[in-house]
Amino acid sequence: MLVITRKLNESIIVQAGETKIEIAVLDLAKDKAKIGVNAPREVKIIRKELIIAEASNVEASKAVSKEALDALLKNTKK
Repeated sequence: MLVITRKLNESIIVQAGETKIEIAVLDLAKDKAKIGVNAPREVKIIRKELIIAEASNVEASKAVSKEALDALLKNTKK
């Protein structure tokens, strides 16, 4: 992991081939930093906690057997 210190209104550029993404520090508060990301539309930007939650949900859905799911659905249709 590369660690870079930036001040308010400073930014970094991440470049992969022709794609450039600018990440800027927009505001600093007590324990938070407001970050702005300027990237082409085709670049998907997702918060890490959402990726973790999605992976957790996928794993949880695999833990339920088809029979248990069918029984649950059968009980909720009444």
